[in-house]
Amino acid sequence: MNIKNFIDLVRLEQTLFALPFAYLGVIAGAGGVPEFSIWFWVTLAMFGARTAGMSLNRIIDMDLDGKNPRTAGRLLPSGKITKNKVWLITFLSLALLVFSSWMLNPLCFKLSPVAVILLWFYSYCKRFTWATHLVLGLVESAAPIGGWLAVTGEWNITPFFLGSAIIFWMTGLDIIYACQDYEFDRKERIFSIPANFGLERALFISSFSHILTVFFLIVFGIAVKLGIIYYCGVTLTGMLFIYEHRLINPADLKHVNRAFFTVNSWISIVIFIFTLGDILL
Repeated sequence: MNIKNFIDLVRLEQTLFALPFAYLGVIAGAGGVPEFSIWFWVTLAMFGARTAGMSLNRIIDMDLDGKNPRTAGRLLPSGKITKNKVWLITFLSLALLVFSSWMLNPLCFKLSPVAVILLWFYSYCKRFTWATHLVLGLVESAAPIGGWLAVTGEWNITPFFLGSAIIFWMTGLDIIYACQDYEFDRKERIFSIPANFGLERALFISSFSHILTVFFLIVFGIAVKLGIIYYCGVTLTGMLFIYEHRLINPADLKHVNRAFFTVNSWISIVIFIFTLGDILL
C-alpha cells in the first residue's frame, strides 16, 4: 500500500483534528506542559486508536459503501486495496494503542480493552440504533479522558466534564455529516437521526448538542479553575458553532464538508490553544 492510499484510508487529517482532544486532557491534568514521554505515548495511542477505528469502519461498512454513490469510490469497495491489508493495519494499530497505554501507566493499560471494544462496537451501531452519533461521541470522549488519566494515573470526575463536551460536539457534528446520506439511509434502512427524524429535526438536535458542548466546556473551566483566556476561547467556539449551523439548512446541504471539516478543525485548534494559553499564563 502506498502512502497516499494509507492517508486516504484512515483519513489522516481527521486524526490531526482529533489529537487536540487528547492534548486538552493532558495539559489540564498536568496543569501545564508535562514531560515529553507523556506527549509521545499519548500521540501514538491516539494514532493507533484513530487508525484502527477508521480501518474497522471501512471493513465493516464495505458493502454499504459500495452501494452508496457518495462512498462507492473508497478504496475497499472500489477494489483499490484488499480487505486483508486493512485487517493487518487494524491489528497493528490496536497493538500500538495497547502498547502505548502500557507505557503510560497501569490504569491506562487496564482501560485499553474498553477502548478497543468501543472502536469495534461503533461501526455496527448504524444497523440497529439511531443513537449511533452519540456512540461516536462516546468513543471520541475517550481522547480527553485518556489524556487526563495518562498524566494523573487515577480517576477524577473533572475530565468527564470535558469528555461530555466532546460527546455532544461529535454527536452534533456527525448528525450534520449524516444529512448527506439522508435518502440512501432511508432506502437501505440505516439508522441515523436524519433518516429517523427528518433533516429539519436532525439539524435542530445537532444545534442543541452544540449548545450542550458549550455548557460542558464552561463546567469544565469552572472545575479546573480556568480564567478569562479560556472563556474567550469558549466564546469564540460558540461563535464558530453559530457560523457552522448558518452554513446548513434542510434545503441546502452543499456546505456540509466545509462545516464538518473546516469549521470544526478551527474549533479543535481554538479550544486547545486558548486552554493552553490560560494554563501557562
